[in-house]
Amino acid sequence: MPFADKILDFHKSLQPNWKLPKGVALLFPFDKEDTWQVMTDFYQQYFNDEQERILIFGINPGRFGAGVTGTPFTDPKILEEVCKIPNPFPKRHELSAIFVYEYIAAYGTPEAFYQDFYITSLCPLGFVKEGKNYNYYDDKVLEKAVEPHIIHNIKQNLQFGCSSKVALCMGQGKNYKYFEKLNKQEQFFEDIIPLPHPRWVMQYRRKRKDEFVELYTKTLREVKKR
Repeated sequence: MPFADKILDFHKSLQPNWKLPKGVALLFPFDKEDTWQVMTDFYQQYFNDEQERILIFGINPGRFGAGVTGTPFTDPKILEEVCKIPNPFPKRHELSAIFVYEYIAAYGTPEAFYQDFYITSLCPLGFVKEGKNYNYYDDKVLEKAVEPHIIHNIKQNLQFGCSSKVALCMGQGKNYKYFEKLNKQEQFFEDIIPLPHPRWVMQYRRKRKDEFVELYTKTLREVKKR
């Protein structure tokens, strides 16, 4: 079965029935026809093969990227202008997506990048609290509640046809700390390499953006050689 079909089948299996702490809402775009159409177009365009790929993990989907398009770190504007996939969503940018597609461009074309890597998130669904993005680790009760979903998500990602030798983690702080602890417990990967989170770069270190793009590109090329 092609990599694309495995991704789509997994997302079809997700259900918006997670038990969450009071005040935390689930981001669930997969019940929308438009989202499914662009997801299908995206994954069939870049993943319609059985090639092994290296996993890159974010935190969890956000409101303006994967929470809309269903495709991690790919906002509606990039989806249409860079990936050439028409979509009906408002053409607004998402900060993390801008940085991700800069390092993708530095690596090569989207086609070349997605032949080697698969971007996802530790938690397959995102969260909102008081109208703002909320991360799984922002609340220990939430973190504990979603951990079984995170473990299942990682196991499924490996079954798509991804390497267990090494994974990249976007986020050097809480995301990496949690991932590293979980990996010691579950033994998913031989090695996890942390990198600065795209939003942190764009929000707090934007003047040094080119430096971080170079760091990502160098790391991607190094792990590809393993």
